[in-house]
Amino acid sequence: MVTIGPDTGDPLRTGLSVAGQRRRLALSGVRGHVAKGRDFTRRALQDWGWDGNATAEDVLLLVSELLTNASLHAGGCIELALTAGEVLRIEVFDGTTTLPRRHPSPQRGLPGGHGLYIVERLSDRWGTATHENGKAVWAEIEASRLTSGRSTGR
Repeated sequence: MVTIGPDTGDPLRTGLSVAGQRRRLALSGVRGHVAKGRDFTRRALQDWGWDGNATAEDVLLLVSELLTNASLHAGGCIELALTAGEVLRIEVFDGTTTLPRRHPSPQRGLPGGHGLYIVERLSDRWGTATHENGKAVWAEIEASRLTSGRSTGR
């Protein structure tokens, strides 16, 4: 007999829609926040049946880039939020209202200045939303890409 579900810690795949599910990870003052954010995202993708393809790997890279950018340029990460629906929305909250800007001329082969280009290239859409205590930088991936594994085509 094989048991799948809450008793084993394994996700129960019933074909139910993941639409509207939201997961949040507090990151304020957390060490190793990029690795923790990637692990958190990987588990969500597995639970939602959106893992095991190249697009899922793109999502993990997007999370890494957004968390790293918040850490380097916005005083640190406060929270990572993932929302499932017709799109997967990735949001990274920080404590500054300064909007991100792409580096005008990143040097090929040298680190730094490539993050927002990567976010733009891998996501279907991205942007920012300011609030009274800072901002969220977000990226979206169409759910159809996560189920099919197809690339952006860019």
